[in-house]
Amino acid sequence: MFLVKIRMQFAAAHRLARPDWSDEQNFALYGKCSNPNGHGHNYNLEVAVEGDVDPETGMVVNFYELQQIVEREIFDKVDHRNLNVDVDFLRGIVPTAENLAKRFWEVLEPHLHSCRLHSVTVAEGESNIATYLGPRVAHVEPPEPEITG
Repeated sequence: MFLVKIRMQFAAAHRLARPDWSDEQNFALYGKCSNPNGHGHNYNLEVAVEGDVDPETGMVVNFYELQQIVEREIFDKVDHRNLNVDVDFLRGIVPTAENLAKRFWEVLEPHLHSCRLHSVTVAEGESNIATYLGPRVAHVEPPEPEITG
């Protein structure tokens, strides 16, 4: 099993604010990131896929094809855009790094056929980083056996 990653950067603006909250409520939670005029980031995006090496090609996935999918489905739609206004698949969410990573996963997953999506990481600069690992089944501890007497 291999983990294969591609990385790219994009620039975009956003505003962290819930539309159903007042400016004061948004500022209390999101601080200066709730500025009504928004603010920008140079985002780093990492998409990781997993799979076995195809014995015919020697690859898990063709890097060029994976890059093309990510560029077409994500990059071309978010680069130099206002994420709150210009990106249809982000409408109705607060564009936090966490929400972006999850939504990017949802957009990319149907387009990957020769490998499995492992993670999508979105970083707002160097220090604010969120990685989505996809929907996971919650781990449930088995019930303790009853002691009978």
